[in-house]
Amino acid sequence: MMELLQRTTPLILDGATGMNLQKAGMPAGVCPEAWVLEHPDVLQSLQRAFVEAGSQAVYAPTFGANRVKLKKYGLESQLAEMNRALVRCSREAVGETVAVGGDLTSLGLFIEPFGTATFEEVVEIYREQAEALESTGVDFFIVETVMQLFEARAALLAIRSVSEKPVFVTVTVEENGRMLGGTDPLAALITLQGMGADAFGINCSNGPEAILAIIRRLAPFAQIPLIAKPNAGMPCVEADGSAHYHMSPAEFAADAEAFPEAGVWFIGGCCGTEPSHIRALADRVRNCPLVAPCASVTVAAASEKDAFAVETLPKLKPAENAETDLYDAIADCEADDGEVVFFAINSESDAADFAENQYLLKNPICLIGDDAALLSRVLRTYHGRAYVSTPDTAAAAELARTYGAIAL
Repeated sequence: MMELLQRTTPLILDGATGMNLQKAGMPAGVCPEAWVLEHPDVLQSLQRAFVEAGSQAVYAPTFGANRVKLKKYGLESQLAEMNRALVRCSREAVGETVAVGGDLTSLGLFIEPFGTATFEEVVEIYREQAEALESTGVDFFIVETVMQLFEARAALLAIRSVSEKPVFVTVTVEENGRMLGGTDPLAALITLQGMGADAFGINCSNGPEAILAIIRRLAPFAQIPLIAKPNAGMPCVEADGSAHYHMSPAEFAADAEAFPEAGVWFIGGCCGTEPSHIRALADRVRNCPLVAPCASVTVAAASEKDAFAVETLPKLKPAENAETDLYDAIADCEADDGEVVFFAINSESDAADFAENQYLLKNPICLIGDDAALLSRVLRTYHGRAYVSTPDTAAAAELARTYGAIAL
């Protein structure tokens, strides 16, 4: 199997799976993963067609094979078995020379205080699926069509707990250019590359032109390769609710060379793309030289929704000058002026107050404390990229490595 991260030309991904399975006979309302296992020849025929068209990697059809989604069909007890069988199905289709990715996606859950799930419960749901995928020998993990940053963070932490294989993350954005939870994709890039994601990008969302515009905005901040998997344009929704995509293969691939020039190493198609779209894409980009990640902005923090670029690291405040009444201090953080807010984490109640109220934060933050374990608990649940300071420099470095924080 080819080396995914040591490349000189783009890696061609596959196109749409669900849409093409529906066109091949998969009815609405069924569990897609169960249907694939009942009709493996349909999935394998599709993936072979993608490979013949130029795909060098395919996503195993494990998109919804997590506990939350399988429970809707009464299949949650078969999670591990189904994930392993679905990966085997793809491997049999494409062989050993084409990479197979273990596919995870959004769960459709909301965490406290807006939902009933906890962050750690979400991590465990992803860990359960990742463990099954790892046991079957996927070549990489792809966390795709992510709508909320906490999901991407949870999935990355979960995968890293069971595997050292490459982890790619692609998010999807709304018409306003932000993720469903309001997160700027630039904030997601800054947070996730800090946590150790191996590649980051955009999938679904829109057609190539709109996705390219987002990619170009991300590139100056990217320290890792970028991914693009656009739709075949925007869908046309019929009276019966079905969606159709009318961008031809030639139109889809018309400006494809601009993606590698913008830092994209991994490129394929999402909704509406058939093998013919991938063939047209591969013909245009397969020999394009890659641009190595070379972030011109290297110091960047992020809240859950916004990114902050600074020229230099902020000057560390003494701990006694940091905010200590976290509930009131966070509630007062209504400015979005880019100024770093310093919080002292001295107790379990501080950690709990921070986790409960962090959604109010709009500025970059720095966490200060003597207890590295407490700081770890706060950073684990912070859905952004924070500065951190603790007297134990080795502990600070470990916190930075694990959670993507910036040690001061």
